[in-house]
Amino acid sequence: MIDKNKEKTRMYVLMCMLVCIWGLDYVVAKDAMAELDTLTLIFFKYSLAALFVCAIRLKTEKGPLFRRKDIWLYIICAIFGDILYFYCEYTAMDFMPISLISIVVTFVPVLSIAIDAIVYKRRTSLKIIIGVFICIFGVALIIGVDWGILLQGRLIGYLLAFACVFCWNVYNFVTAALHERYTTLTLTLNQLICTSIILAPYVLANFARLPEATPVIVGEVVYLGLISAGIGFTVQVRGLLVLGPTTSALFANFMPVTATFFSWLLLGEFITPIQVAGGIIVVATGYYVIKEKGKTI
Repeated sequence: MIDKNKEKTRMYVLMCMLVCIWGLDYVVAKDAMAELDTLTLIFFKYSLAALFVCAIRLKTEKGPLFRRKDIWLYIICAIFGDILYFYCEYTAMDFMPISLISIVVTFVPVLSIAIDAIVYKRRTSLKIIIGVFICIFGVALIIGVDWGILLQGRLIGYLLAFACVFCWNVYNFVTAALHERYTTLTLTLNQLICTSIILAPYVLANFARLPEATPVIVGEVVYLGLISAGIGFTVQVRGLLVLGPTTSALFANFMPVTATFFSWLLLGEFITPIQVAGGIIVVATGYYVIKEKGKTI
């Protein structure tokens, strides 16, 4: 029998690693989109991830992949959590800096808590709500936002970023419902396959316009497919089962920390003392909120 506390502890560690992986995803994807359009990049990312997860499942699990009655739920996951989410996120990079996108994404747990309360009638303590907003304040310090330019010429970018918040919550709650009938690997594989099938016609229609496969592009697609999507979504789906959708969503508050770090490491952006202070606030309050929410599961 699996010790639930140990399983939760393992998932916390894995989700922290996932935040690092997805923080680097921003930088890698932005560079790859200099050669590949958004939907094509998403297709290659998910197709490669599907092959990776399929190989693991063939060695570890047996049985049917899906039930016919659940196909529409997988389509919803693919459209909202995979295609629309990443299309909006990657496209938003054309209108605003990665740092500003990441701060908007921190509203994922806020919407998640609202859905929990309104749709599922689950009570949320005042401590958790206060903690979430303190996390958002810490993110603002990390980004070092000039609030005077928030509404100047970047409306499309903000609309796309907030669309990400909505799409990710749809994905989280639908995936949590599917997890009642499927294992982590099977659920992840089904979502990856569904996304690849939906995008395949678009990629085939634009096949002639694909750029030359340089080592850099291949390496970036491999990272996005195997590491970010293949391993990343396997961890994310497992986290939804063990920790629940709201607790899993709270890890989005850590994304600006890793995004800022990789921007400094790979793009040469300077991290100010205020940003360091913001990172400490995010990590400390994020840990507290996750711990408090875990007591209610």
